[in-house]
Amino acid sequence: MKTAQSHQKSYANKRRRELDFAVGDHVFVKIAPMNDVTRFGKKCKLSLRFIGPFEVLERIGTLAYRVVLPPILAGVHNVFYIAMLRKWMSDPSRVLNYEPLQLTPNTSHKERPMQILDRQERRL
Repeated sequence: MKTAQSHQKSYANKRRRELDFAVGDHVFVKIAPMNDVTRFGKKCKLSLRFIGPFEVLERIGTLAYRVVLPPILAGVHNVFYIAMLRKWMSDPSRVLNYEPLQLTPNTSHKERPMQILDRQERRL
């Protein structure tokens, strides 16, 4: 029994990430999207796995952190277990600019290309 426990412990320790956040750090919060269920304003199986970044407000105990959530997530408890957080590193190449959709009264929108990247003429 001791040998099995030792084996499992060494296996777990190799894959463990040492996480530690300071007050003021920014983190992503892991969400668990499910079909036909809206959580954190996200719905569907292929939606994002992490949302954020959010600022760490305080450390609660050794394994939990309180984060500052925006007003649209007011119904979500703002204390998260350390395994649900991922460190945010500012990388300008990963920042996505987005514009809100302009919906018509019948709740549809028309997509327009921003720029044409390539043009070809083909002869059959």
